[in-house]
Order: sequence, then structure tokens, then C-alpha cells
Amino acid sequence: MIDSHCHINDDLYKNSPSDYIKTAKLAGVDEFLVVGFDAKSSEISVEIAEKYDECFAAVGIHPSDVKKSKAGDLEVIKELCKNPKVVAIGEIGLDYYWEKDEEARDQQKEFFIKQIELANELNLPISIHCRDAIEDCLKILKENKVNRGGIMHCYAGSLEIASEFIKLGFLLGFGGTVTFKNSVRPKEVAAHVPSSSYVLETDAPYLTPDPYRGKENHSKYLYLVRNKIAELRQTTPEQVEIETTNNFNRVFKR
Repeated sequence: MIDSHCHINDDLYKNSPSDYIKTAKLAGVDEFLVVGFDAKSSEISVEIAEKYDECFAAVGIHPSDVKKSKAGDLEVIKELCKNPKVVAIGEIGLDYYWEKDEEARDQQKEFFIKQIELANELNLPISIHCRDAIEDCLKILKENKVNRGGIMHCYAGSLEIASEFIKLGFLLGFGGTVTFKNSVRPKEVAAHVPSSSYVLETDAPYLTPDPYRGKENHSKYLYLVRNKIAELRQTTPEQVEIETTNNFNRVFKR
């Protein structure tokens, strides 16, 4: 399995990334996309990817970190992309759940578009964080085509809108939310999305799947997501592994 979105760059793991990776590999996870959310965490993502063959990096400015960004942070992101272990720009996008101010939301949109432009300049896919902003996110992607597509991380929209993102070249990332009892939309989409259009993720240390919900997440729990999706799609866990691995490798040209 490939964990297409995790944060081994989080402070929780800074003293023992090797232990994290070893534990996850014992649980069947072979590779990890370590995703940045600001300049510093992106630098750490690259450091981890350089040190561990199993890891690759995504670098970018998360929408909730836009207000804290300093002049020159996007140049830092661009410079990090020179490293061959950087395979995506991310996580980038829009978050209206935490941000209610319209001016700040406009700033998120501006950074989102700038990072899309950077991804196109460097011929990289993107990893998108979109929370309570799906219409604006889709509008921006339609008006600013992403040449290499990418992943809609932690997809929570409808099946109908999912088809719009798929048309634009995006995979849908499914994690712990598909295991939550009251999580209707992610389950519906995971059950019906085309086999060529989804990937597995954890978002560790966040969004821990049942039955460990409320505790610290870890890539070692990815099998719970895989198994739930297999159940929803009425297929085998092995088939889910094959499909999601092929999908990830196709988009990220590995």
C-alpha cells in the first residue's frame, strides 16, 4: 500500500521517523507521501524523503497557514522542488471552515492560484486541501487548469461533484472518514468512484479511523481504510491495493 498523504514531518515524530516508517511497513505500507503545510514543514518533508527510500515529499503552503506566511516562502517552496524526491506541490487549496473573513479567503485563493502556476511551471501534480469551499475550489481549478492533475485530499464532496474533479485529472483521497459511522458522503463516493480514480491516505496524525478514532493516527492504520473501501466496493483488499497503487504511480509518474 501507499499512504498518499501523511505528516511524518509533524513534531510528534521528529525524534523517531525511522520507527514510524518501520512500524507502518510491518502493517503493509510500502511507501509514503510526506506532505508539507508551510515552508518549514516542507523542508522537513524533503529531509525525510532524502533520508528514507520509502518516502517522497510534497511541498506547499496550506490555506490555513497563508496568513502566517512570510515574503519569500513561495520561493522557498520553488527551491525545494529542485530535489528529485519532491513529487508534488501540496497541501494547498482553500479552508473556509477555519477562515470566515472574506479578505483572508481571497488571500487563500491568491496563494492557491500561485501554487497551481508553480506546479504547472515545474510540471508537478498537486495535493489539494478543500474544506467547506468545494464550489470555489472547483471554480479555480476550471479556470486554472492543472497540467498534471493531483489528489483531492480527504475528499468529502458529493459523487456528482467528484466526477467534475475526476474530469480535471484528479484522484480522490480516502482516509479514516470512510470508517466513521455517520460519514455518509465519503462512503457513497468511495463505493462508486471509478477504479482508476482513487487512492488511500491516512492524514496521520489526524483523522484516525475506527476503532481508534480519537487517538493519534498512524500510517499503520491504513489497512483499516483499505478494508472498509473493499467492503464498500464489494471487492477484495488486494484489489483495492492494486488499484490505488497503480493510480498513485500513474499520476505521480513513478
